[in-house]
Amino acid sequence: MANSTCRNRALGVSRPLRIVSSQSGDPDEAATGEEHGPHEGEHEIELGEVARDGHDKADPSQFELLKVLGEGSFGKVFLVRKVVGADAGTLYAMKVLKKATLRVRDRYRTKTERNILVDVEHPFIVKLHYAFQTAGKLYLILDFLRGGDLFSRLSKEVMFTEEDVKFYLAELALALDHLHSLGIIYRDLKPENVLLDVDGHIALTDFGLAKLPLEEGKAYSFCGTVEYMAPEVVNRKGHTYAADWWSFGVLMYEMLTGGLPFQGPNRKETMTQILKAKLPMPSNLSPEAQSLLRVLFKRNPANRLGAGPGGIEDLKKHEFFATIDFDALLAKKVRPPFQPVVCGPEDAYFDSEFTSKTPRDSPGVPASANAHELFRGLHYVAPEVLKRQGYDAACDIWSLGVILYIMLSGRCPFSTASTDSQEILQRIGSGKLDLQVNLPPLTIFSFFLNQSNRAGRSLNTRTLRLL
Repeated sequence: MANSTCRNRALGVSRPLRIVSSQSGDPDEAATGEEHGPHEGEHEIELGEVARDGHDKADPSQFELLKVLGEGSFGKVFLVRKVVGADAGTLYAMKVLKKATLRVRDRYRTKTERNILVDVEHPFIVKLHYAFQTAGKLYLILDFLRGGDLFSRLSKEVMFTEEDVKFYLAELALALDHLHSLGIIYRDLKPENVLLDVDGHIALTDFGLAKLPLEEGKAYSFCGTVEYMAPEVVNRKGHTYAADWWSFGVLMYEMLTGGLPFQGPNRKETMTQILKAKLPMPSNLSPEAQSLLRVLFKRNPANRLGAGPGGIEDLKKHEFFATIDFDALLAKKVRPPFQPVVCGPEDAYFDSEFTSKTPRDSPGVPASANAHELFRGLHYVAPEVLKRQGYDAACDIWSLGVILYIMLSGRCPFSTASTDSQEILQRIGSGKLDLQVNLPPLTIFSFFLNQSNRAGRSLNTRTLRLL
């Protein structure tokens, strides 16, 4: 059995193990402008506004931040509540991307994701409700799927029963087939990108690497997550929709076994295994499951199940899906094998590493929210930093003095009853200290003198002798 996988989760924002493109100037990227954009250079890329279901256009001020659902190098995903409009009170997932950290290629991919989600309507694909931008950020407002992602569930249970896998794969196959019918290759299938709604049905998300309708029959980008890449993606000979069915097989294998079929100690070895290694087949899998895996892992994409003239109909007829009524499944009349247990309207199955964070660092947070938290850090900042007069080691001495004062007195040296930042700044600048603490006044004052005369000016033995 392949080694179990360990990856970071970030709900649709960039993940460390995703390879976003090759660096060899792929034909499809050059043709579509994904790499640099047509005559764009570093210029702004317009993300057209979207407002679905007859709603008015939106902006960040219309959403109340509730939780952080995920975080990546380019931005965050928040749980938000709409506070105005006909859908006021509705919970959404708000994907926020910082333009400053996005290369032009990544901005084009965000635009691609937006364009695809505008055109796609399917029960098992996440829905885009709003899209807009500000001077510094791009926003996508999506369905809030409170069941979390398949990877979170797989991490807890290690592997699923064949009946569970059969259900998830059948819904996923319908979603992929719909994308393919629109001429779209998904190219990033993995457990992190399969979300569960409150009833346990799946919803495919994160279309940043999806390929819009093909003109020349094949795409050539080296992109996706290596362990899920089809051989034709790895060898860069050009890929079509068949690449998604290979990834579909990898996901099936992972859900059934808890491990990946091809995974080496490094990226190069993993790619070598994908191209040449024999498929490890656990003996505990049913003959039907083994049969389906074998026809999905055909290295010649023309022979891969789902890629032939019969398309998804060939897959539906496979014996592994003999008990699945695909029409009832599409209508969501089949009961999911797992229903997330949520108590309150804001409860969700997302990583506590993210949900425990306070969502105060987005421009969407109301100025009045958690004001004491927003301004508490000012107490530790030297006045020359706040006044933008320059920063050196003396600023750290100031912060050390604040910490010492708090440890000895149990309060901040410049605290006020108000949370107004200007009032706090004035007190910091005045240097008026309450010296009712157990240290000689000279010692305390030495930490809060002007920048050039401050004690120690570096954290050394002279500073320690003051104590």
